Amino acid sequence: MTASPSCIFCQFARNSTTTTTLLHTDEKVVAFQDINPSAFRHYLVIPVEHIATIKDLRRRNEDYSLVSHMLNVGQTLLHRDAPNSTHYRFGFHQPPFNSVNHLHLHCLALPYVSRWKTVKYTSLGPLGGFIEARKVLEKLKP
Repeated sequence: MTASPSCIFCQFARNSTTTTTLLHTDEKVVAFQDINPSAFRHYLVIPVEHIATIKDLRRRNEDYSLVSHMLNVGQTLLHRDAPNSTHYRFGFHQPPFNSVNHLHLHCLALPYVSRWKTVKYTSLGPLGGFIEARKVLEKLKP
């Protein structure tokens, strides 16, 4: 898939905006702080390539490798920037609960900024909601 001109995250990935500070960038992903943080530290890791949602990922080496890399980048950033946090969460919102149609991993160093934010990062089982990155990796493992 190629970049979507109307996708704000595609613009971030191609560094065509000056308002977002990138915390990490490489050939596969970029990371930045969430504009409306839900936790003490809240980063997003997105692929440079436009992939709409986790529903577009398949059980194949390239998708498994991408999500694994996204998780590694998020873990590295949070352990660097929030080393004293006792709990971290890493995961994706599933459609229709995703806010932007560009795959993005939420990387959270807790505590949440409010109790309400906890609800936003809860699994709703078969209805979707938030899914932990490790569970996504289990589903994608070739």
